[in-house]
Amino acid sequence: MSARERKLYLDLLMKTLTNVIYGDPPCSPGHEKFDMRLRSTGHDWPSMAHSMAGLARLENVSTLAQRVIDENIPGDFIEAGVWRGGCCILMRGVLAANAIENRKVYVADSFEGLPPPKPEQFPADRGDILYRFKELAIPVEQVKSNFERYGLLDEKVVFVKGFFEDTLPKLDAGPFALIRLDGDMYSSTIVALESLYPKLSEGGFVIIDDYGAVPACRQAVADFRSRLGIEDRINHIDWTGAWWRKQPANEK
Repeated sequence: MSARERKLYLDLLMKTLTNVIYGDPPCSPGHEKFDMRLRSTGHDWPSMAHSMAGLARLENVSTLAQRVIDENIPGDFIEAGVWRGGCCILMRGVLAANAIENRKVYVADSFEGLPPPKPEQFPADRGDILYRFKELAIPVEQVKSNFERYGLLDEKVVFVKGFFEDTLPKLDAGPFALIRLDGDMYSSTIVALESLYPKLSEGGFVIIDDYGAVPACRQAVADFRSRLGIEDRINHIDWTGAWWRKQPANEK
């Protein structure tokens, strides 16, 4: 399709994934009615929409995925922490809109919610209660069904089921051109970075969904970057999302 047709398709896909079109009410405590401002900025938990990331963060996924294709950066796409699958559906949509057949989208999640914190191992997670939120536990069958609704479930979509500490270190995949992390916790973030970043191609992108919203996540990013001496500039997307590019060696 032409660039204009691709943009029309992806714009509609993002509006559908966030359901700003029909405006389903949120299931966030304290919010009972749809609010376009909250939905578009990813400040609520939709009751039906397939993404809570908001339009700015979805636009970031679409833009960076397109850059990967346009700049011919080798590798697949992966998101670690997918909820209902919205960002991964969008990744697959970008590939479909460009008629790309030689890349995959890896969909990594426990599909059972977040793990309880291990403060003795990861002190920054002490007191974290996200594991109690059943709204975050979306079965893998439902996520697959969501892909099917968009006509985007095929062999290019690979599901990686289990907690990150059990699956990501031994994941037989890569290289990756785009890594998106949405695990909220220090433990989830640091394990995903340690497991996936070494497989990221030069010129590839890392997106951190919870960078601004969750101090423990931000600390994990800071610790990992400091340990590896990563100085690539962190770019802010909105109130929480951030990303950086793994600069090629000849550009550092």
